[in-house]
This record gives sequence, structure tokens and C-alpha cells, in this order.
Amino acid sequence: MDRASRSSSSSSDSSFSSTKAWIVHGIVAGAAIAAALAARTYLGGSRKFRSRVVGIIPARFASSRFPGKPLVQILGKPMIQRTWERAKLATSLNHVVVATDDEKIAECCRGFGADVIMTSESCRNGTERCNEALQKLQQKYDVVVNIQGDEPLIEPEIIDGIVKALQAAPDAVFSTAVTALKPEDAFDPNRVKCVVDNKGYAIYFSRGLIPYNKSGKVNPRFPYMLHLGIQVWTRVFLATVFCIRTLIKGRISVLLLLYSTSQIVFLTLHNDVIWSFQSYDTKFLKLYAELPPTPLQLEEDLEQLKVLENGYKMKVIKVDHEAHGVDSPEDVEKIEALMREHNLS
Repeated sequence: MDRASRSSSSSSDSSFSSTKAWIVHGIVAGAAIAAALAARTYLGGSRKFRSRVVGIIPARFASSRFPGKPLVQILGKPMIQRTWERAKLATSLNHVVVATDDEKIAECCRGFGADVIMTSESCRNGTERCNEALQKLQQKYDVVVNIQGDEPLIEPEIIDGIVKALQAAPDAVFSTAVTALKPEDAFDPNRVKCVVDNKGYAIYFSRGLIPYNKSGKVNPRFPYMLHLGIQVWTRVFLATVFCIRTLIKGRISVLLLLYSTSQIVFLTLHNDVIWSFQSYDTKFLKLYAELPPTPLQLEEDLEQLKVLENGYKMKVIKVDHEAHGVDSPEDVEKIEALMREHNLS
């Protein structure tokens, strides 16, 4: 066989292999979507969209800024207990648990009646702690509310509001809340700021003031927004990624992660595929937790940036709420003074 013939044959083989690979990928992706739709049909709409909701309060003792913070006393009760009691008033939550890696916190929580899930010390943030706790729960849930334990005066109506926001936004995998930022908190790095688009989706979170104008000063006429320490998330997109990754050993999962607005993802999101893959919940959460940290997340030390930087959408609601988070020992005195002022026991 001459050189031209060999070249032609090699080119033909390469083209055939490439075509064959795309055909295989297409068949597998189509099979995954067909299976999802079939499972949804089988379920027959017997359950409401994202109806099972669990609230998880991640708590750790070894905080760098305030060690032992969950157990600090606020008018005679541990802060973690006050947060738990407020969360229990939310009507949207089917269950509330505390997730911790510390036995002192666990013993305290069991003492006032909370369910506790012990988690690993290796969890890098609250979201990973929620992921691990959810895998250990016997009941399966569609939506998880990540309730920050340092918001002892969180309003249960806010929890209900962000749960409903996520249930009403099938293209979002997270939801959260913001409120008006006080001018004196504009340059406080412990007060996380947020900017939102005109459709109610998060654009960015930062410890610095955003947006930041040329004068470098606070514009008293601009409605700056403060992020409240509560997040709601679901597993729709992760379910889709894991299903296809399982079928083809990861070849298309990378493609979907890079192009999160692709037709396949759009189709699955709008066909409630979360029900179809519910038995794989723990695997999806493990996959999500193992996504590597992102540059913006590491620079700002804000885990919600990992969501945005990976191309996911986060729904944001605006609420009228005066934030009372506890970031330092000095904040405890402020909280207690406020509670006395409003006769809160």
C-alpha cells in the first residue's frame, strides 16, 4: 500500500472513530434523559416539586475568630439552642437537625432536644458539613436549608420565604436572602455584601463593598445589600451530572459542568428530574462536595462563590430584616441588649 493510501486509510479510521464516539455519547445522553422522563411519568406527579425540606444547622467548636461560639450563652441559653428554636418555627421545614464534629456541642444539643448528626472534622465549610449530614439521614429530602448557627434571631418567615423562592425557580439550585446594608457596616469584612440582577439572581458576593464607586465612599442613595447567613439548595443539576457520569464513566459530566446552560441541563431542570434520581442523593452530594475550591471562593473565603463560579444560578429574595449575627464576643452584648429592649426571652 502506497503512502497516500495509508494516509487516506488513517484519516478515514480517525474520522470513523470520532463519529462513533459522538454517536455513543449521543445515545447515552439520550438514554439518560429518556430514563429521567420515564421515571417522572411513573411517579405520576404524586409529589409536589421540591416538597421534602430539611433544615441543617452546621456547628463547629474550633472557629478561628470565635472558638466555642455555638455554646456561648445568650441570656441564659446557648446560641445554638436559640437558633434551633427559631428554625423549628418555620412551617416549610419537615425536620431540623444540628450537624457538628464536636462532642461538647452534640451533648449540649441533645440536652435541649435537638437531633444531632456527627460529621467529620475534615469538612472545609458549612455546606460540606450539610452534605455529609444529609448522607447520614435515613429520610430523603429534596431541599436542604443551610441555617447559620450564629443568627440566633433569624426569622422563621425568612426561612419559609427562601424555600418557596427555590421551589418557584426550577432553573436555580440555590436560594438565599439579602436585606438593606447599614452604612456603618459598609467596610466591615464580616458583613457579606451581595449584588443581584434584575430577575432576582445573584451576580456576586463579597466581603468588600459592592458595587464600589470611583470616590471610594458609600453612596447614601444606593441600595447596598447585606447577605443573610441562610442558604437553601437542591440537587437537580448534580443528579443529572451524576447519572450521566455513571453511565459513561465521566466523559460527558465534564462537558455538562463546563456548559451548565446546555440544552440537556435545561431540559432536565424543567422536567423535575430531581424525583427521577432521588435514590442517588447521597452520591450527588458527595460529588458536589468534591468539586475543587474555586479561586474567587478562596480569595473571599465565601462558599457561595463556589456555586456562582461553577455556573449555577442562585435565587435571591430581599427581606426587611435587621441582621444580628454573632461574629465576635462583642456581638453577644449587642444581641443581649437588643433582646432585653424588645422583651425577648
